[in-house]
Amino acid sequence: MKTIINIKADIDIKKSAQGIAEELGLSLSTVINAYLRQFVRNREIHLSTSPHMSLELETYLSKIEKDIKTQKNFSGPFSSKKELNKYFASL
Repeated sequence: MKTIINIKADIDIKKSAQGIAEELGLSLSTVINAYLRQFVRNREIHLSTSPHMSLELETYLSKIEKDIKTQKNFSGPFSSKKELNKYFASL
């Protein structure tokens, strides 16, 4: 037997959640039901104040780390203001 739960949510959060669920081939109702099942099964809630990196940010940072390791797209360090100005003048 099914029931309806009415909740108040920020419109932007709802739209974002629906979009992500749709990308995964799920309805928002399915996602919420999965969270409720997990809550009942485990009798615990996981909340975090620390943000997690998005896939886009992880990809971007990995490219930067690779550039640092290979010294590509990398300049400096400069030992003096004169050396820095010389570098900028050469660009």
